[in-house]
Amino acid sequence: MSRVRLGVAGLGYWGPNLARNFAELPGCELTWLCDADAAARERVGARFPGVRTTSAMEDMLDDPALDAVVLATPVPTHGPLAVRVMEAGKHCFVEKPLAIDVASAQRAASVSRETHRVLMVGHLLEYHPAVAKLKEIADAGELGDIHYIYSNRLNLGKLRADENALWSLGAHDVSVVLRLAGEEPFDVAARGESYIHQGVEDVVFAFLRFPSGLAAHLHLSWLDPHKERRFTVVGSRRMATFDDMELERKVTVYDKGFDEDSRSYGEYITRSGDTWSPRVPNREPLRIECEHFLECVREGRTPLSDGASGLRVVRVLQALQERLDASRRSARQEAPAPRAGAGPR
Repeated sequence: MSRVRLGVAGLGYWGPNLARNFAELPGCELTWLCDADAAARERVGARFPGVRTTSAMEDMLDDPALDAVVLATPVPTHGPLAVRVMEAGKHCFVEKPLAIDVASAQRAASVSRETHRVLMVGHLLEYHPAVAKLKEIADAGELGDIHYIYSNRLNLGKLRADENALWSLGAHDVSVVLRLAGEEPFDVAARGESYIHQGVEDVVFAFLRFPSGLAAHLHLSWLDPHKERRFTVVGSRRMATFDDMELERKVTVYDKGFDEDSRSYGEYITRSGDTWSPRVPNREPLRIECEHFLECVREGRTPLSDGASGLRVVRVLQALQERLDASRRSARQEAPAPRAGAGPR
């Protein structure tokens, strides 16, 4: 396949960015734009003269010349629509997360295998050059044994009413933690609070424990005065950070830790050595992600973030959501009755 003919469904926040990137890539022809909102079709369609627009997915899926569909639709539709796309004989790129529950994610991954269609999930950070560098450093043993990882994904806005901070923000961080860990957690815990929309957590604290002994902590919030997108990896030899808000020093390695004191048995002394930042290619992760999807479609390759990868992330997210639900029920049962006149002034 020398040229991939592609359609984009979902023209809200992220869909236009995907359409732009695919339209600019050599060997890709953007042929369809789909959204139920006529204003969105008109707004985005004006940027791509000659591209057909429709409000119905069936119009795209019935086109025998169409090779692939990109889904940037609301999260609850991801799994079912991905299945429809692949059963129609098209390859599918679906934004994160793959589905809203494990059963739907399993179904999508299974249909990908059965139909021999490429299924790729938009775990964008897995295609970030800085994450690739961090993975390279960790796999090379430069950090030693990884003890724990923690991430902060914080900002003020964008509020959502149909998904909480765990599913909106956490899908990114869970995908990176699983990539760095190379294993799935056997135990998770999560607590969150809903301050803006009742039942939709604006802030979530999550904890994951892995069979190797590695632990991970996630702080996720769209209700915070700071804008942070940072991972910290603490190893037995060295430590490292990936800070996406840094313009140049995306990855920093710290030669810090504890060394056994040769003068006494069982005693340790702190070590604080050099700090350095390895070179990280300055490329747009979204462009790399889109290129990877096209390569997989043309060459029949398995994507880095394939259906199995998407399923692993959804499995962790669902387990964390179950813990959130349980903690919310427990909090309601244990909350003391308000006293007259009590409360903040």
